Amino acid sequence: MAAPSGAASCEDFAEFQELLRVMRTIDDRIVHELNTTIPTASFVGKIDASQTCKELYQSLMDAHTSRERIIKNCIAQTSSVVKTLREEREKAQDDVALLKQLRKEQTKLKLMQSELNVEEVVNDRSWKVFNERCRIHYKPPKSQ
Repeated sequence: MAAPSGAASCEDFAEFQELLRVMRTIDDRIVHELNTTIPTASFVGKIDASQTCKELYQSLMDAHTSRERIIKNCIAQTSSVVKTLREEREKAQDDVALLKQLRKEQTKLKLMQSELNVEEVVNDRSWKVFNERCRIHYKPPKSQ
């Protein structure tokens, strides 16, 4: 369930969203993953639930960290583009094409910033499910 860690393209928002969708696979499948790997009371002796929970914890941490890094990187890149376009707009206020490009980049920036909120919701849901199923098997470090 490793998430792709390739460089994100911040130019095309649809491509950016698709990358995040693929990277959120671990969060989308967490319930299934827990149901198939954490034993019920009758199978408790056959599977090392603490090791399984530890591995899942690390996978979730890695996925959440890499997605947040990609989102924040794209926000920084797009913010820089918006700043540059604003400066150009100050010099050429009659340039309609420049204004259009600025508006497009500002919209893309707002959409990327909203992905941080989506990320928070996705992460909260995953941690809730993880804690419900793994709290008796594994205690994560206090950093979360």
